[in-house]
Amino acid sequence: MVKHSLTRNARLDALAVAIPEKLAEHGCELIDEVGELTLVVPAERLLEVCWTLRDDAAFRFEQLIDLCGVDYATYGQSEWETEEASFTGFGRGVDRDLDVAVDDSKRFAVVVHLLSLAHNWRLRLRTYVGGSQPMVDSLIPVWAAANWFEREAFDLYGILFKGHPDLRRILTDYGFVGHPFRKDFPLSGQVEMRYDPEQQRVVYEPVSIEPRVLVPRVIRDDSRYVGDGVSKEAGDA
Repeated sequence: MVKHSLTRNARLDALAVAIPEKLAEHGCELIDEVGELTLVVPAERLLEVCWTLRDDAAFRFEQLIDLCGVDYATYGQSEWETEEASFTGFGRGVDRDLDVAVDDSKRFAVVVHLLSLAHNWRLRLRTYVGGSQPMVDSLIPVWAAANWFEREAFDLYGILFKGHPDLRRILTDYGFVGHPFRKDFPLSGQVEMRYDPEQQRVVYEPVSIEPRVLVPRVIRDDSRYVGDGVSKEAGDA
């Protein structure tokens, strides 16, 4: 059953009505935020729902505008404690042992933005995938434009797209280790690479960069620190 609670402008009223009527049996959830519609689709029903959204006259989403990955690990948690950064020196950017739930069924999401030229409306799709090797059906059979977007999501997040004809890295080097947009990937990386003139090739080496704080602590002499024990001398430091 499609669950929805909507207050919206007239343009999307017809879409908000059509989605529950056409997709009720697929277990989707319709969300209204900031005047936009987001349809949360179970991963196992994504391909079927997308065929309907493209071909049904009530929707006619002819174009896939964007597809990307999201990592919801540590979602809602502060990763940079800037007021204490100069003392603890610790955050996602420097912690190489960040503990995240890799088997969380909703850790990753694939987000798709669709456009209907016929109806002049837009829809966002979101489907959750989890595990150490998250996988979802490729949308290339429905929208060929998904090809490079899916390669990007695979490269940066490690999301696998079942049925993709050429799923390989697109932004990082073919020998790159890991997926750099995952929350547990350190900003300093896993390996270093450089060109060796003697071997006449690129070589990979252990990371030599020491973890360091990249967010400075700035104390300003203004009203925000009145009463917190910070002296003017500290502010002038």
